[in-house]
Amino acid sequence: MDKKKQRSLNQWLKQQSKLAKRWLMIAVSLGVLSSVFLLVQAALLATILHQLIIEHVDKYELVPYFLGLVAVVGARALCSWGREIAGYRCGEQIRIYIRQRILDKLRELGPAYIKGKPAGAWATLLLEQVEDMHDFFARYLPQMSLSVLVPFVILIVVFPVNWAAGLIFLITAPLVPLFMALVGMKAAEANRKNFKALQRLSGHFYDRLQSMTTIRLFDRTAAETEVMRGASEVFRTRTMDVLKIAFLSSAVLEFFTSISIALTAVYFGFAFIGELNFGDYGAGVTLFAGLFILVLAPEFYQPLRDLGTFYHAKQQAVGAAESIVEFIETEVDSVRSGTTKLSADNGITIAASSLEVYSPEGKKLLGPISFELSSAQTTAVVGPSGAGKTTLINAILGFLPYSGSLTINGIERSELDLASWRENISWVGQNPLLLHGSIRDNITLGKSHVSDDAINRALEQSFSAEFVDRHGLDYAISDRSGGLSVGQAQRLALARAMVQNGHFWLLDEPTASLDARSERLVMQGLEKQIAGKTALMVTHQLSPLKNVGQILVMKEGQLVQAGSFDTLANQKGLFKDMLTANQALNQSNKGNLDA
Repeated sequence: MDKKKQRSLNQWLKQQSKLAKRWLMIAVSLGVLSSVFLLVQAALLATILHQLIIEHVDKYELVPYFLGLVAVVGARALCSWGREIAGYRCGEQIRIYIRQRILDKLRELGPAYIKGKPAGAWATLLLEQVEDMHDFFARYLPQMSLSVLVPFVILIVVFPVNWAAGLIFLITAPLVPLFMALVGMKAAEANRKNFKALQRLSGHFYDRLQSMTTIRLFDRTAAETEVMRGASEVFRTRTMDVLKIAFLSSAVLEFFTSISIALTAVYFGFAFIGELNFGDYGAGVTLFAGLFILVLAPEFYQPLRDLGTFYHAKQQAVGAAESIVEFIETEVDSVRSGTTKLSADNGITIAASSLEVYSPEGKKLLGPISFELSSAQTTAVVGPSGAGKTTLINAILGFLPYSGSLTINGIERSELDLASWRENISWVGQNPLLLHGSIRDNITLGKSHVSDDAINRALEQSFSAEFVDRHGLDYAISDRSGGLSVGQAQRLALARAMVQNGHFWLLDEPTASLDARSERLVMQGLEKQIAGKTALMVTHQLSPLKNVGQILVMKEGQLVQAGSFDTLANQKGLFKDMLTANQALNQSNKGNLDA
């Protein structure tokens, strides 16, 4: 990572710290207050020992000093506790804000962009990398201020007592951050590589976990194990590189602080035996002065040593911030919501004129095409794989940018408030996504206002009640519809769409993976729901389309045919070819069953 980029990332991290300035100031203030109590503690210790050893004062006369020492130690402990709490709140507040920015960006880019990376990579970005920035805000930033303020406070007190000791502190103090910076120069680069390796490993692992059945059936277990082993080995190597730098940094800090403290101790040792006669302003070096400054010597360097310890957290945060900033500042032609609210009281009409749809990176995916989806009419979109059907759906839903015209009830989609538009959509896909939770959670998707009567009605109409009644609404479903068959999951997805009760129904191969009985039940439920509503159905099954109002035939991103079933079936073109092939396949399957 070049220095210019590292500086910009440092600047970005410090800008985020302004969001929790109050907690940051509390943490620093408590650290300074603790240093004041430290001075009092050192003075009490030096006084007690001086009076016991030199002045031979009776120990009972020193009871107030001992009580004061106990009180000061308790006060320092409270300051340390409060500083830890304030630092944690500072890091927590900023982490929540950064995560929200990432989620907002993900929502802005939409699923068409998100699916370009493995889910594991997004999880690493959102969880591990944001979490690894915590110590920077909670510990490093407060320590940066304390590493200046605390030594300054100690120097103010030490110089009037002994200028020679103060001079030793002043000269040796810069050595610690200097060597800390020299040792830590490679830490950010090592952390950056480590995070990249972690993202790759997370992506590999999650993808292989999802496709475990396929991997086993095709005897790819050994090959995929080697892939995972290679990714793990890269991550292990990168992690060890980070740890090497961290341990080396700690060793260098301990070495130089030990030398500095030793110089102070040697000075006072020679001063006590009369070999050095300077630094005491002519008053002589007393046991009180020597003990007071020697007690403070380790504490003078401690903030700098702590800064060195947390310096690794800074480089870790810089490495984590690179991917986060790169993602947040991603410049793509993303879809932005308008402000015009949609009124669907009179149904939904969708019209496209010279419509061209683009990927988030600006690549043309579809068009130009023109069509109209009339209110209270079902339209089917058919075509071979890769024809652009999914792209068209994403454009209508508001997930992909476009040029030309695409209006919903006469309102250009780019000017439409997408939240109000999506509230009017009921969607049933070919691979329904059921979340980890109960059947009730999956039907309502967290909408607390949905009544049990509405849920039960949707279950009855989607033919889901027959198995939900056995399990109950609180039956737990794991990720990827675990605990249910494909047909049961599809019927629950239909019930969820019924609860949404949208004016526009979008059906993406709703019966593609179902057995004959489940297909019949789902289609019966759908026919009742979409009657009198605008619906768009994407399908490869052509025979059931005899009753739809309009069929759009797509090929290679173009609309090549449009019309009713009877018109297209008797017209030379792609639809007739697909229908012939479809009928031949059905006849072949029927013959196999008869045999």
